[in-house]
This record gives sequence, structure tokens and C-alpha cells, in this order.
Amino acid sequence: MLTGGGDAPGLNAVLFGLVTRAEALGIECLASEDGYEGLIKGCLVPLDAAKVRGISSQGGSVIGCSNRANPYAYPRRNPDGTLVTEDVSARVAETVKRENVDVVVALGGDGTMAMTSRLALLGVRSVGVPKTIDNDLAATDVTFGFQSAVDFATMAVDRIHTTASAHDRVMIIEVMGRYAGWIALEAGLAGGAHVIVLPEFEYDAQRIADAIHRRASQGVNYSIIVISEGAKPIGGTHAITKDMPAGHLPKLGGAGDRLGKALEPLVPDHEIRVTVLGHVQRGGSPVPFDRVLGIRMGVAAAEAVAAGLEGVMVSLKAGRIVTVPMSDAVGRTRNVTAEDERVLAARAVGVEFGVDFDRR
Repeated sequence: MLTGGGDAPGLNAVLFGLVTRAEALGIECLASEDGYEGLIKGCLVPLDAAKVRGISSQGGSVIGCSNRANPYAYPRRNPDGTLVTEDVSARVAETVKRENVDVVVALGGDGTMAMTSRLALLGVRSVGVPKTIDNDLAATDVTFGFQSAVDFATMAVDRIHTTASAHDRVMIIEVMGRYAGWIALEAGLAGGAHVIVLPEFEYDAQRIADAIHRRASQGVNYSIIVISEGAKPIGGTHAITKDMPAGHLPKLGGAGDRLGKALEPLVPDHEIRVTVLGHVQRGGSPVPFDRVLGIRMGVAAAEAVAAGLEGVMVSLKAGRIVTVPMSDAVGRTRNVTAEDERVLAARAVGVEFGVDFDRR
């Protein structure tokens, strides 16, 4: 088993359910530490029920995570210091064969599922467990880790309300989510944001400024804006802090600052401040929902292995844990749509999205 990509609250809950159930079914568990790193380097460590006892409430992953250990684009530095990538997938297949691994259980998001699916061509059997705080996997109704991120982001919005109203400021809160706006949408709606800016809809800064002016004309001199890190203005590009080697996603960041600079000349009477929540959305203990979902998915993954299934991912569908083809989770991002009930509800209570939905 491995926990690929970035960490998410609930990873340890999955490991608890997976290892405990697997041991009861007579299945031996080995861990690839730091995502695919252990399989690439040929180093696996045993994991049993005693070692995962009591970890469900813990954040992070007891076997480590990595969003750089991509077997098909593994980073390596040349003697001259330049960073390149190479295909080391054959090393993974060699480790699987040498260690008599029957199935690789991969906990991860779209990237992890994509590379895991490709390994099937090398004879590596696999079962997937959907993990991402971004909630952007199309093959499941929700991913574990998402609710914990939303809960923290909502708490942050609640806290910023008080300081924004005390100082009559426009406060911009940038949240994670990459190219999907689920965290921004749910935290913004739950926290009472006045503007929510999502990656799915290119925004018009003037519309946002108009919403701020409307509130001021009603005697309310502060506004709360929640923006997703993947949001971009009309005709613009994503805000990127760092380009990554081929095969790795760029690091997003700066969407809040960019919006703040765009608003400054449009709302000169208002002081604008930007808060970036960053990795605190990933840290800490998972909320009860993610603990329970994680354990359920871990148990289901162990039972899928025992049943001889491969190339599948466990998934939450209509409240039940089922298995779906892993290929359904690859390359199909689950995004917010204009028709989503949460978007419609937010619009109905006066939330501005910076977009003219009637002209889309």
C-alpha cells in the first residue's frame, strides 16, 4: 500500500481500516513509504494491525506521502545541476515481482490513479482509494479529506468576518482546490462570504467591485471574498508560483494577491487585505466524517483485494461504498457547474461570483 500525492486528513483512517481488515482476512500488508518512492527504491516495510492501532484520529500519513515520486517522471539532477525526469516504472514492477506483491493498494488523487493504471501494462495489479482535499475525482461522490479542509476553511472565514467588520476592510481568503472550486464554494457559502471566485468561471473584477460598492451603498463597508487558488480573470491564466518538471503539476498560488491588485483601483475607498490559508487546510486531525469515510473505504479496499478484484477503485456512491473501474477516475475532473444546487443557492442569497451567468 502507498499514500501518493499530497497528504489529506483521513489517510491514517484508511490505513487503519485497510490493514486491520486485511489481517483478519489473512492478507499480509507491506507499505511503500513516501508514495511510490519505496517501490521505486525497492524498499518495503511490513505493516500490521498493531502498528495502525489508534491512528484514525491522526492527520498526515504514518507511511509518508510524496507528490514527486512519479514512476513515469521521476526527478533526477544531472551533474550540471539541471533537473530532468526519467521513466523508472520498470523498477516498480521489479520490486513488485521480487517482493511477491499480489496487489498494490494506492491511496491518491487523479495523478496517483493515472500512474497506477499505467502500471497494469507492466503486470502490476492494483486497487485504488480516492484521496484529495480538492474533491475533484469524477468517479466518487466525495473524497476523504475534503470535509476536513472545508471545515477549517469555514472556520477561517468566520474568524476573518470579525476583523473585516471591525476595520471596514475587503478581505480576500485564498483556499486550495487546484482547478476545482469545491472548497471555495462550500467554505464560502457556509462562512457567509459575499463573493466566491471559482476556477470554473473566469471572473470579471469589475463585477466584484460593483458588489463591494453595492454593499457600501447599503451602509456595509466590509466584504468577504473567498477565492480558489486556481481562479483566473477573463482571458487570463492561472497564478503560478513555480513551474515543475514535465509530468508534475505546477504550483499554484497568488490568485488572491492578483485579485486584490485588480480591485485596488476599482474600490479606492476600501482597504484590501489578502489571507492565504495554504497547507493548514491539509493538516491536523480529520473531522469525524473523514474518519468514518476513511475506515469504510479502507475496509472496502481490503475486501476488494480478498475478492481478487484489480483495476478498480473504491468509491462513495449515493451513500454506499462500491467499486468502480479505476479508469473512470483518470483524466475526468469533477468540477463545479453553474447548475450545481450550491451555486444556485448562493446566488439566491446574493453571493456574487464575478461572472454573468446569464451570458455564459
